[in-house]
Amino acid sequence: MNEIKIHDIKELVEIPDFSLYIYMLLWILGLILIISFIFFIYKYFSNKSKDKRKKYFKILKELDLNNTKNSAYTITKYARLLAHNEREKRVCNELIEELENFKYKKEVEPLNDNVKIIFGRFMDSIDV
Repeated sequence: MNEIKIHDIKELVEIPDFSLYIYMLLWILGLILIISFIFFIYKYFSNKSKDKRKKYFKILKELDLNNTKNSAYTITKYARLLAHNEREKRVCNELIEELENFKYKKEVEPLNDNVKIIFGRFMDSIDV
């Protein structure tokens, strides 16, 4: 009976196993997706700050200098928000010092030429 050969049963066949490679590939793709998601969120919020600078610059550009008191407060507010580098900050501080004469009073005279020149120099120094 030991000599009976069964032809229906085949020998074991080696099956290639790629599950470890697939697992590692899924981890790498997941990390790439997470990093790209974080990158796009960062870019979205960093562009918002640039849009704000453009908005502030537009407000200052379209400002009516005939309304002295309102324009002095508006220039002070938005100039501080726009000034980033040293040159812009220096011109901004000079402008704000000149505008102090036109704020905190009930009646003020129109803006003088010196303030308008400094304001123009400040607007030229801003890079938007």
